[in-house]
Amino acid sequence: MIPALLLRTLVAATASFCLIAHAATPGSDTGAQRKSTSVTFHKSPSEESPVAREKRLKRECKGRSNAGMCMGYTR
Repeated sequence: MIPALLLRTLVAATASFCLIAHAATPGSDTGAQRKSTSVTFHKSPSEESPVAREKRLKRECKGRSNAGMCMGYTR
C-alpha cells in the first residue's frame, strides 16, 4: 500500500498543477475584452503623389496604345 504522506503529497501536487494550468489558459479572465487596434500606413519618402503620377503617365503614354498603365492617358 501507498503510505498516507506520499498519497497526500501526490494529491496536493496534482491539484496545484491543475490550478496553474487553468490560470494559464487564454480567455480565462472573465469580462475582459480586447480592444481592436487600427493599422496606420506611413508613406515612404520615395512614393509619388497622385498628381505626380498622373502627370508622369500623361507624359510617358503619348502616342502609345490605350492599354495597360496607359489606359485613359493616350489622348
